[in-house]
Amino acid sequence: MSNKIVVKAAKAMTQDFIQLDGMQTVQDAINSMKEHNVEVIIVNKRDQHDAYGIVLLSDIAKRVLAKDKSPERINIYEIMSKPVVSVPPEMDVRYCARLFDSFGLSYAPVIEAEEILGLIGYKELILESF
Repeated sequence: MSNKIVVKAAKAMTQDFIQLDGMQTVQDAINSMKEHNVEVIIVNKRDQHDAYGIVLLSDIAKRVLAKDKSPERINIYEIMSKPVVSVPPEMDVRYCARLFDSFGLSYAPVIEAEEILGLIGYKELILESF
């Protein structure tokens, strides 16, 4: 029997993300990302029946920069991934890593009772586990 310590998502998560409205432009998003030194945007729900979205720097690079589109003319809802795949705060980080691998994720918000508690990515999974 293993005495391995279980590291939960809530312990490993970070607050290195910002939340924005989907109607904001990609340029607004870039400015906010620079200002807060983050790589991830969680797109707020429009109402209680909606789902959260997510925008990564790679989304901006692939869907705006690479396609030579104007960041002032594109709203972040146009490039976000939605619904976002989330993890509960009590999830073991080993299962988070498996989830990331299965679904091709880089980041996932930690959500409990429809509220975002934090964000977890590969960096947090590895640095908190070893």
